[in-house]
Amino acid sequence: MLTRTFLLALALLPFGQPAAQAAPPAPAASCVSVEDGWIRLPPAPRPMLAGFGRIRNDCRDTQAVVAVRSPRFGEVSLHETTVVDGVSRMRELQRLPLAPGAEAALRPGGLHLMLMRPDAAAFAEGERVPLVLVLEDGAEVPATFVVRPAAPPRGD
Repeated sequence: MLTRTFLLALALLPFGQPAAQAAPPAPAASCVSVEDGWIRLPPAPRPMLAGFGRIRNDCRDTQAVVAVRSPRFGEVSLHETTVVDGVSRMRELQRLPLAPGAEAALRPGGLHLMLMRPDAAAFAEGERVPLVLVLEDGAEVPATFVVRPAAPPRGD
């Protein structure tokens, strides 16, 4: 009797129709982007370069950059230069929060990437360098920075 009841109950279950589920939120990596990324071309080979551009958060939630890496550099870190009492000071940032819809401008003399221990003695103008921003939730944002002697025109 138990087997017949079980089979009857099993036959009445709706197979092939998945339960309605809310769509999972888009991963943060798909709504955080890097625009106009560039690396300043030094006049001579250097053990340290600087990267600039814009990091944009088009997510619905605050996102935070907690690390940056590149296969072309032994170490990459986020720094901020400030002038205090007429003295320029640079400090490493462990976390860069970005509110929804916000943008962080990486510029000479301000927020920037320190690119240390390059894998090549020199970089060529126009060379494309891959970087990855790591967000607090573990999502990764790939980016390409172009080696230039000066900042690109906005939107380039």
